[in-house]
Amino acid sequence: MINFRYHVVSLTAVFLALAIGLVVGTAALNGPVADSLKASVDGLSKDNQQLRQSVQNLEKELELEEDFAAEVAQVMLPGTLTGRRVLVVVLPSGRDQADGIVEMLATTGATMTGRVDVQEKLVNPENNSALMELAVTAARPTVPTDGLPGNGHGVETSSALLASALLDRAAGGTPASESDRRAVLKTYADEGYLNVEEPVAAAAEAVVVISGPPYVDKDATTKDDSVVKVVEQFDQHAHLVVAGNGSAGGNVVAQVRADPALSQTISTVDNANTIQGQLVTALALAEQITTDVVGQYGVGTDAALLPKLRQ
Repeated sequence: MINFRYHVVSLTAVFLALAIGLVVGTAALNGPVADSLKASVDGLSKDNQQLRQSVQNLEKELELEEDFAAEVAQVMLPGTLTGRRVLVVVLPSGRDQADGIVEMLATTGATMTGRVDVQEKLVNPENNSALMELAVTAARPTVPTDGLPGNGHGVETSSALLASALLDRAAGGTPASESDRRAVLKTYADEGYLNVEEPVAAAAEAVVVISGPPYVDKDATTKDDSVVKVVEQFDQHAHLVVAGNGSAGGNVVAQVRADPALSQTISTVDNANTIQGQLVTALALAEQITTDVVGQYGVGTDAALLPKLRQ
């Protein structure tokens, strides 16, 4: 009869055999496995070094390309917009690339009438009614409410009033007086909708609107649509280039390109966050003003790298 002691002895023998087998097996394989692991580690280390070197090379190439673009700008841009009156409108998402674009525009010889920084408050849907009322309050004799959109969209209505104050009027119209232009801007600046560091010197004939990535908060769709409303109203009064960062996700560059009407009157640049894109922004504005040609430029789908050079 098999008793409990027999079971204990049998199980002990089994586990002892397993332990001996593991020890013997590990000892037998230790050499080949260790060698294989060491070879793998050495290979990964070499791959990592190569990848690190590749990244450094790419960073150096990018730096050289930016240096090249900066030097080319000094050859291509001077004189291309001499005497032309240009306004820069900076949207909240476009702050990072604004200074570079302004510098490129200055190189063209353009007369910079001013820079207006749009604040986040302007595109906040909570301020729709306030903007409708402010358009009426801010109006002046040479910047009247006649002809302003009457669809109840505060951003659109206020943008139309601001465009009338800052830009040349349509054919046959008269630009706003200097005092009225300053009064309109002061009204919006005092309410926190705009930031204007220096007085806008004169009515502009062309505008560069500087933007960035699309909004991603809960009001993203409404805010992105409001930005397009700003662009639409300024486009009705002047030549216009939208300089942005990217062309996807619903940002203003993407929306302009997707609109059959807007894409015929507004030029866009989707890599204005780079020196190359900032150079192309200035070239695109010069192209539109001097030849009335509109184009879509950058690195996005169906975008050209830069405008064609014309004599």
